[in-house]
Amino acid sequence: MAAAAIDVVPLDMAWESFDDQYRGCGPAMTAALPALRLSEFQKNPLFTRLWVKAAAEWRKRGFRVSPLSSPAQAIAVMAYSSKDVHQQFNEAVRRAGRSPQEYRKNFHFKTLHFLLTQALQKLRQAQNPQCRNVFWGVPGTHFQARRGQTVRFGHFTSMFPRKEIAQKFGTDTIFQVVTCQGVDIRAFSMYPMKQEVLIPPYETFEVTQVIWDGKTTWIRLLSTGTYSKYNCEWLWKRPLDPLPTRKTRPGHHSTGSGHRGPLSHEATNVSDVTDVTDVIDVTDVTDVTEATVANIITKTP
Repeated sequence: MAAAAIDVVPLDMAWESFDDQYRGCGPAMTAALPALRLSEFQKNPLFTRLWVKAAAEWRKRGFRVSPLSSPAQAIAVMAYSSKDVHQQFNEAVRRAGRSPQEYRKNFHFKTLHFLLTQALQKLRQAQNPQCRNVFWGVPGTHFQARRGQTVRFGHFTSMFPRKEIAQKFGTDTIFQVVTCQGVDIRAFSMYPMKQEVLIPPYETFEVTQVIWDGKTTWIRLLSTGTYSKYNCEWLWKRPLDPLPTRKTRPGHHSTGSGHRGPLSHEATNVSDVTDVTDVIDVTDVTDVTEATVANIITKTP
C-alpha cells in the first residue's frame, strides 16, 4: 500500500491571518455582538449549530462563568474545544486577514473570533501570566523553518503539556513550544481530560531548533511576544464609541510576556488588557435552541 502523501509547508509569519487583539475596544465590540451574532447565525449554519451545542453543554455543567467576563466567552471556549469547528474556523482565520474586505465580507466567524480572543486574554490574567512548555503533534505535514526565524501560527492552536498526548494527534511534525500567551482552557473545554492549552494567532516565536530524524520534523519555538496587523477592525467604519485612538491600522509588535525589547510598548502590559463588561443579556447567548435556530436561519438577513 502506498504511503500517504505528506505536505511540506513553510513556517512563517502567517501574514494573511486575521490577528485582531481588540485592544481598547472590548466594550464597543461587546455592544455590537447581538446584531453581529444574529447575522452570522443566518450566514453560517456551522457556527449556529456549534453555538447551540456549546450553550447546552455549558448549561448542563452549571452555568460557570468565572474567571471569564460573560457567559458568551465561556460558551465560545466550549464551542472551539468541540471537534466540530477546528479545521473550518482556523482555515478561515488564516485567510481572513488578506484584506479588510475579506474580513468584512467573507469571514463569518467574527463573533467566535472576538469572544475567544477576549476569553484567552481574561484567562491569562486569571492564571497569573506565565510561560508554559507545551507540545503539538501534526499529522500529514512536515513544516519547514530556519533557526533564528520569527514565526506565528496565525490561527488558534491547541497544544498539550505532555509530548505523549500531542503524539496521539500526529507525529509527522512535533512542536515543542514555550508559549507566554497560551492558556489552560480545561475549565471550559468540552474535553477537559485533554489538558488543552490554547495559543492565540498573534503570538510570535523564535525558531530555536529544527531536527529531521528521517521520519519526524522536530521544531522548538520560544515566545518572543505578539504581533498584530489588525486592531478593532470591525469598528473602523461603524460610529461606535469608544474607538481606538490611533488614526490608522498599523501592525504592532509587543513583547507581551513580560520581557522588554525594542518592539515593546506599554499598551500591551497585562494590566492594560481590556475587560469585557457583560452587556449581553444572558438569554441572548445561552437560551438558543434548535427551534430558535431554525427560525433564525430561515429569516432573510
